[in-house]
Amino acid sequence: MKHLFVAMTALIGVATVATAEAPSVAVDIAPTHALVATVMQGAGTPNLLVQPGVSPHGYSMRPSEARALQDADVVFWIGHALTPSLEKPIETLTSDAKIIELMDLSGVTKLPFREGAAFEHHEDDHDDHDDHEKDAEHHEEDAHDDHDHEGGIDPHIWLDPANASVWLFEIAETLAEIDPENAALYRENAERGRERIATMIDDINHLVAPVRGRGFVVFHDAYHYFEERFELQARGAILVSDGAAPSAARLKEIRAVFEEKDVTCVFSEPQFNAKIVDAVVAQGAVNSATLDPLGATLEVGPDLYETLIRNLASNIATCLKE
Repeated sequence: MKHLFVAMTALIGVATVATAEAPSVAVDIAPTHALVATVMQGAGTPNLLVQPGVSPHGYSMRPSEARALQDADVVFWIGHALTPSLEKPIETLTSDAKIIELMDLSGVTKLPFREGAAFEHHEDDHDDHDDHEKDAEHHEEDAHDDHDHEGGIDPHIWLDPANASVWLFEIAETLAEIDPENAALYRENAERGRERIATMIDDINHLVAPVRGRGFVVFHDAYHYFEERFELQARGAILVSDGAAPSAARLKEIRAVFEEKDVTCVFSEPQFNAKIVDAVVAQGAVNSATLDPLGATLEVGPDLYETLIRNLASNIATCLKE
């Protein structure tokens, strides 16, 4: 009987640990949600605010998302530059929640927006991240509410997987402070996630090595971080503002990019009208493919981030090889 009592006590203890309530966590977009979900595996699941397929800078909060924000113990978001419409709800709906603005964390690479439809490429672009960050911070005061305004810091910061690796560590430490009971789990999950990202960076460097130097045009200027990390060379972007149609002057400038520069491929995006691409380049003139910077077509969860980054690399490498 004594042994039975001890066994039952042990089982009760295990059950208590397994059902310990994790913090309520709200996250802005699917890629950062995936990173937080990676750290929380085995303890809980974060709540996603901006649903897949919704443009972050055109986001309008639904009641269920407002409740998730109101109940949150901690909020992880890229920051005002990406989702300005989230700033006021975070201020008004959260009370004691810890707010982590990922763009402001120490150790992340920050780059400025590029100006104009055509991008200038410099041979030393990949050795001057510190200069980029200083330049971005110098112009940050001039940035307006719309995240894609020329000038200021480019908020598509998750597309550098080295930044995601920094965030995994910071996410784990934040959650460990709030929930010490699961601190070891958070840190172990983060370390495994960082190892996977390191492997992924190596894999992608090998994948894109044969196509480095080949030019391409993107739908909008969202890929600066990805290009810098993997030494790729976009020649220009059809749009700067995700939702606005390009002006006649911009169309003229981007057409000149196709005529004057070595462009192998043009990329559209799943949530935007591909006819804009057709208006710029004649069908069949160059290769075309789709890039999905937000994971709009992917299943939300811990695997989304790695799948998103690997898909970007695969689609770019395939289109530039053909």
